[in-house]
Amino acid sequence: MAALTLGAIGVVYGDIGTSVLYAFKEVFVSGHVPITEANILGVLSLFFWTLTVVVSVKYVALIMRADNGGEGGLMALLALAAQSVQAHPRLRGALLAVGVFGVALFFGDGIITPAISVLSAVEGLEIVTPAAKPYVLPISLLVLVLLFAVQRRGTGDIGRFFGPITVVWFVAIGLAGLVQVLGNPQVLAALLPTHALRFSIEHYHIAFITLGAVFLCVTGAEALYADMGHFGKKPIQLAWFGLVMPSLVLNYFGQGALVLANPKAAENPFYLMMPDWALVPMVVLATAATVIASQALISGAFSAAKQTIQMGYLPRLTILHTSAQDTGQIYIPAVNWMLLAGVVAAVGLFGSSTALAAAYGISVSLVMVITTLLTFFVVRYTWKYPLWLCIAASSFFLLVDLMFFASNSLKIMQGGWFPLLLAVVLCVIMATWKRGRQLLREKMSSDSIDLPGFLEAVFISPPVRVEGTAVFMTAESGIVPNALLHNLKHNKVLHAQNLFVTVNYHEVPWIEADQRLEVLALGHDCWQVNVHYGFMNDLDLPKALQKIQGEAYQLDAMTTSYFLSRDMVVPTIGSGMAIWREKLFAQMHHNASGAADFLNLPNNSVVELGSKIEI
Repeated sequence: MAALTLGAIGVVYGDIGTSVLYAFKEVFVSGHVPITEANILGVLSLFFWTLTVVVSVKYVALIMRADNGGEGGLMALLALAAQSVQAHPRLRGALLAVGVFGVALFFGDGIITPAISVLSAVEGLEIVTPAAKPYVLPISLLVLVLLFAVQRRGTGDIGRFFGPITVVWFVAIGLAGLVQVLGNPQVLAALLPTHALRFSIEHYHIAFITLGAVFLCVTGAEALYADMGHFGKKPIQLAWFGLVMPSLVLNYFGQGALVLANPKAAENPFYLMMPDWALVPMVVLATAATVIASQALISGAFSAAKQTIQMGYLPRLTILHTSAQDTGQIYIPAVNWMLLAGVVAAVGLFGSSTALAAAYGISVSLVMVITTLLTFFVVRYTWKYPLWLCIAASSFFLLVDLMFFASNSLKIMQGGWFPLLLAVVLCVIMATWKRGRQLLREKMSSDSIDLPGFLEAVFISPPVRVEGTAVFMTAESGIVPNALLHNLKHNKVLHAQNLFVTVNYHEVPWIEADQRLEVLALGHDCWQVNVHYGFMNDLDLPKALQKIQGEAYQLDAMTTSYFLSRDMVVPTIGSGMAIWREKLFAQMHHNASGAADFLNLPNNSVVELGSKIEI
């Protein structure tokens, strides 16, 4: 439990832990909120109760109960919600559309988080010496490029250092805040919600604008749920209540105490509360903490991409495993370099953590709205709670989420457009791929030949049988694969053993090994094999097929050939999709990673036979 809790501190809380660098500063930096004692207490009270309601109550007490086979994250929640309304196809379709948009927003978050976190840490150099200002952007870009460049090595080698460094970070920010609070203890009055209410009522127009900055204190809260499968609920809960929340509250209250004593410190209260001797070490520690926070989100983006691919919303991509022990540690080159391109663009476009804050809040707040909506259907249809209770609880959290989103939406023109644009582009790509695959299946199904009947006809006058095993991949069970037709036409032979394999992906995280395979004998030493995977399972088809050899067939790696159909999609004007979407799908289909690599097939045993398909 101690090791898991330490790991949770390092991986789960890196993002929310670095919010202290910029969240409180953003409230006062715009000049909308006058620096008075009543306003500072009101803002601190908003921070405390936002952390309490959004993180402690919503995520820790409620949403972390909605695990999908022990796994969390928006994709796991989407699968759970979609299953809960399986009997309502139209509602299920709407939920999938909303959930996919949330996943697209999450990828946008994977771009903005490294940019704003590293920038806010390196900006501390400006406090050390104003002469460092011209070097903030180059240093930030260098740190970010190095961060993405080492991703191919995996997180295993550096993962064991994450926890201790982040623990030091939380202890340091907690102690720095405690010193200021002890010097100005009246800020503790902000623990009472009356100060937040008074501030919101007396300055309702300012308070509404301020909520967008206050919301930054909970950015990263979604990691509690997303990483639940890696650590479990208990360690994440212990870490939150035992160290993370006390340290964050102490630091925010310490920043408030400093600004109360010295209003000019509002320009960067986090670094200005540090004694001179600790300033440079704190910049170094903050940079390390932001790199860790960024690393956790980048790893999360790899996992989300893998899940999205296996649920059929993205084309196959090359997935590399970076650890022999932990199958969850993966590296996806295409995702890594696209994230880096997005991060560099964000840093170049916005140039500072303050400018990026507007882009950051709207992305995360909208993800939280979507999370609340999906959770309602899980609570109502899966847990079978009374409708009135579901509506009451969901309405409360939805009201909070919508208030934060509405406040952040005021900043759309100042930067909020960036994550929304990214999400829309990704949504179009995912929807196009999903629809294109559906059209492809429909076309292949309409032109298909029944496999059992075909085999009976073939064996009336059987072709020459050759030694070895042929594995023919088929998109649908019971259908003759094009590769078999081409093999018979050109080679005029059939192997001694023939497996017709269909890989099925399910909206659950795990399919256990004893439920992985279904085998149906077709006669003449031919078998139909259905292989089942969840969206968290690692795909290794030869390993899966080895499980039942001897019961039905012999599978010798040296004499087994895998026959794949390499289809070329030809866009045509018709009732499918708009021609530009069909062309986009055709290009994605062409560029998709080969099925051989995706299914971990041995390269020297794969035979690909091509065909053209019009959609």
